[in-house]
Amino acid sequence: MLIEVLKSKIHQVKVTEANLYYVGSVTIDEDWMDAVGMVAGEKVQVVDITNGSRLWTYTIAGKRGSHCICINGAAAHLVHVDDIVIIMAFAQLTPEENKTFKPKIIFPMENKIN
Repeated sequence: MLIEVLKSKIHQVKVTEANLYYVGSVTIDEDWMDAVGMVAGEKVQVVDITNGSRLWTYTIAGKRGSHCICINGAAAHLVHVDDIVIIMAFAQLTPEENKTFKPKIIFPMENKIN
């Protein structure tokens, strides 16, 4: 049996761009993706603290050091520039693997890595 657990989280980060007419996804500063172990094309959930929206999409690596979080495509109707979001990725592990697994979490607004 596999269980789905939190693998990576970018906690409370400000949306810097929204591009309604892009194909779709969320663009994330590649430094932040590396810090939490996310990869381009990975399925993620975006939770908007500002308005309560939740959506599933996939990641695109943004320019390193840019601090960009760009919501692309139809999701730009739900999440807007200056909204505060949490971006999470999940992994499937056995219960045994989960005993020692630790998710990678960063707090960009606090300049903190956990």
